Amino acid sequence: MIYEDVQKLSNAAKNKITLLNKNFGKYFMRAVMAGFFIVVAMIFSNVVGNVFSASELPAWGKFLGAVVFSIAVLLISLVGGELFTGNNLVMAFGAYDKKVTWGDAGKVWLVSYIGNFVGCLILSLIFVWAGASGTKDYFAGFINNKLSIPVGEMFCRAVLCNFFVCLGVLCGIKLKSEAAKFLMIVMCISGFVVSGFEHCVANMGIFVTAFCMVPGLSVGAMLKSMLIVTLGNMVGGALLLAWPLRKMSADE
Repeated sequence: MIYEDVQKLSNAAKNKITLLNKNFGKYFMRAVMAGFFIVVAMIFSNVVGNVFSASELPAWGKFLGAVVFSIAVLLISLVGGELFTGNNLVMAFGAYDKKVTWGDAGKVWLVSYIGNFVGCLILSLIFVWAGASGTKDYFAGFINNKLSIPVGEMFCRAVLCNFFVCLGVLCGIKLKSEAAKFLMIVMCISGFVVSGFEHCVANMGIFVTAFCMVPGLSVGAMLKSMLIVTLGNMVGGALLLAWPLRKMSADE
């Protein structure tokens, strides 16, 4: 990374903690909005998958559902929002660069995580109350398999997921052209979805929706999944991507 890009990421980290400390309400609302955008993508993706599941081309549902899920990070990048998983990259990079403290990073992560959950909860419940676009059977068809993924596999899926997501976030920060941002974000985000990787904020919306529509789901299994996936996402963004990015530009 060139020095200018290092500065962009470190300045983004400083701006996040400054906003959080000076105007908590504004920061929290940005985190809630990011949760909204993730659920918009979750709805879009699962409705597309549901439509194609009844056809002779269900694989196209998986592919197109992955592509349309990209709208989440596109909206966050172009409209604004504070996404926990993207913040794993940005705040860790700022901490490695010594522009923010690890305490600052933890504070941003905690508040954005809670705000994302609030946003996911609100919009997912509205989706359920609206009839969930006839997706009840579709959710029932995959949710138990999602919850029964072996722990090690689930963790690795989460690590890879946020590596992809944070690459998309990085492109959104680094690139100046809106067209370039669009292309790279779609490539990165659709890549993690079509690969079946695990994203903790997307799972917030999925689990709330599924819990309301599919009887017999275990709250304990959902909480266990959330913990494992959250930790894996943090490793993927803060360690697997942010640390080598900072080290490769350490001489600047």
